Amino acid sequence: MDPASAPPLLVRQIADLGAADVASAGGKAASLGELIRAGLAVPAGYVVMTQAFTQAMAVLDPDGGLRDQIGRLPGDDLGAIGRAAAGIRARITAAPLPEDVAAAVTAAHDRLGELGTTAVAVRSSATGEDSAQASFAGLQDTYLGVSGLPALLDRVRSCWASLYNDESVAYRRRLGLPERGLSMGVVVQGMLSPRAAGVMFTRSPVSGDRSVVAIEGTRGLGSALVAGEVTPDSFTVSKVTGEISGRRLATEPRLGRPCLTDDEARALAQVARRVEDHFGTPQDIEWALLDDDRIVLLQSRPETVWAARDRAPVATPQPRASDHILSRLGKPL
Repeated sequence: MDPASAPPLLVRQIADLGAADVASAGGKAASLGELIRAGLAVPAGYVVMTQAFTQAMAVLDPDGGLRDQIGRLPGDDLGAIGRAAAGIRARITAAPLPEDVAAAVTAAHDRLGELGTTAVAVRSSATGEDSAQASFAGLQDTYLGVSGLPALLDRVRSCWASLYNDESVAYRRRLGLPERGLSMGVVVQGMLSPRAAGVMFTRSPVSGDRSVVAIEGTRGLGSALVAGEVTPDSFTVSKVTGEISGRRLATEPRLGRPCLTDDEARALAQVARRVEDHFGTPQDIEWALLDDDRIVLLQSRPETVWAARDRAPVATPQPRASDHILSRLGKPL
């Protein structure tokens, strides 16, 4: 068969992806592939490609009428958005996966299991997310600790459906982004049990200073930090000297020590510099620190708050790095 006429792959390994694959894998998946290309550690896994979503939607919404209806909604009519979005989510989650998609996911999942993986993280990877102009951080779904093939297949559908979460649709409508052509990949990776995790920005989220890395972290999984459920330890590290110029600790009294040592904060800052050098723009990075002291990256996206301020004053700097994520979600602190 002529390679040009071969059908698109339904599943690919993360390590085989890169920036050119945003349209076929989604922003998160393409970015993870780029991190691997830069020689940085990323949890092993695979991606259910956007073609799988396209096949499913060709059955559920063959003429695109449901999606066109969403595209015509005003961004401030939250009631109408909620009703339309709930309807399309219900259709997606109720329908079985196309047989060839289920078979491809099963085969990839079996291969991942051969590496010793027993539970996975299942993460949305939309084609329109995480550009320098817009960030969908937290607006689409992630599922942690998913065990067993039936649960995995359910969560793939749930990630597809989360493209039509009320908040995500409202955000797209406010920005005037087109619904036609929008698609969703799904990242599946082995679960980690880190001793610390968090976020870091390669420019100060408070001042926009590009000479520092701002790090926030907490013990265990970083999902509680991103959700605003815990107060993080924070460090500001000079990119030039490695000096820790700012430190604010929110340690639990029973532990009496921060989640990171100074040397670990400096090591994270060095990794952040490598990520920024690779992508060429300031980055918003999710990280995890394992028991063997390895730093593993879970995501990197362009920093948007100060990038937006460089274009127009549309955001107010927040006092904590993770507050920028929360402000995009509209969650109270």
